[in-house]
Amino acid sequence: MSSSKPRIGIIGTGYVGLVSGACFANLGFPVTCLDVVPDKVEKINRAEPPIFENGLDAMLTKVVREENLLHATLDRVETINSSDLIFICLPTPSEEDGSINLRFITEEAKEIGRVLATIDDFKTIVVKSTVVPGTTSGVIKDLLEEYSGKKAGLDFGLAMNPEFLMEGLAISNFTDPDRVVIGAIDDRSFQAVAQLYESFDCPIQRTTTSAAEMIKYASNSFLATKISFINEIANISEQLGIDVGQVAEGMGTDSRISSRFLRAGIGFGGSCFPKDVKALYAVSKAIGHESNILKATLQTNKTQPLRVVQMVNDMIELKGKTVALLGLAFKPETDDMREAPSIAIASSLKSKGAIVKGYDPIAKETAEIAIPDIIHCQSLQMAVEDADVIILVTEWDEFKNLQPKQLEKMSGNIIIDGRRVLNKELFSNAGFKIKILGQN
Repeated sequence: MSSSKPRIGIIGTGYVGLVSGACFANLGFPVTCLDVVPDKVEKINRAEPPIFENGLDAMLTKVVREENLLHATLDRVETINSSDLIFICLPTPSEEDGSINLRFITEEAKEIGRVLATIDDFKTIVVKSTVVPGTTSGVIKDLLEEYSGKKAGLDFGLAMNPEFLMEGLAISNFTDPDRVVIGAIDDRSFQAVAQLYESFDCPIQRTTTSAAEMIKYASNSFLATKISFINEIANISEQLGIDVGQVAEGMGTDSRISSRFLRAGIGFGGSCFPKDVKALYAVSKAIGHESNILKATLQTNKTQPLRVVQMVNDMIELKGKTVALLGLAFKPETDDMREAPSIAIASSLKSKGAIVKGYDPIAKETAEIAIPDIIHCQSLQMAVEDADVIILVTEWDEFKNLQPKQLEKMSGNIIIDGRRVLNKELFSNAGFKIKILGQN
């Protein structure tokens, strides 16, 4: 390892912080991760990921145990003193009106400012948390200057470097990105961040901090809108006897559209899309330009999970029936239950008097917290036993490869495929009544 490598501090070891820290360390940068939860710090220092993400356990083993490039601490002063660049990777939770709560960010900016007041070294503060336009150059900059007594651009650098990580693919997204966006207040701040990405084979875009913030929101909102759009098309196609899969294929071959995020289903969830669309919509209302597109995107996504419940309700009386949900996490390859469609589906089923069972290959613990009032099963076999109905909610490989013989212990024969991954002919020939979202 070259001694000239900039040292990186990561404040917050949630999903973005830990993945970013591990990936930077994997590139050879010395990384110090700060968190306020002792158990998380201890786990990271044992190379045990406190979150589930493909490949993260192996990467932590490499950078923590083998190369000693990453360590975690509870000491903020240590983190800042031992780093040239300090990344703020803290959550920005939603308020009831959809706007983001900056309490973690503002408190951290004050704490960083207090530490900066005690040292002479030039540090570059980099915001990686998702914040609305104007936050970095306004709120964060003002607090850093107030509590440090120093001047941004003169005594410390400041930049905004949004993340574009998809859960389940976060490591490959980080190491092989489509682009890197760096919003900086001056050239020195830009260069400090840009040097971290010198080995990357992708465009590096320099913008203002506010433009960088908007790029993140605009990107996620566009993708979310694309999902809601194809779900609307699926609902219309279903009524017209058209397979939306064929429609999506025809649309996706148009280079102006592409096939990505054009898969009809039961809606989007997770920590980014719902929160970011709500936040941008709240911003639009606050400035007097309410976005009808964003409003419609959110409304469609709110009602889309309930389509599968309606499909069941059209076939049988749900009261007293047992429904098994296959997959509970908002998407495969993660245990994230934030805004998962399974939550709304389970709630709707229970309101109609159904007995709800659920099984997820990974999201067992998080699902028990998010949906405590259903029967949580430890295996596919336990979930389908005595079930009158199966609803495929999350397209894990285990469910995509589902075979009729695995469902022999069902009491009923109704299958609802909310992710369009099952072979309809296979199950129909085996005597099942199968409905696939977006097909008549």
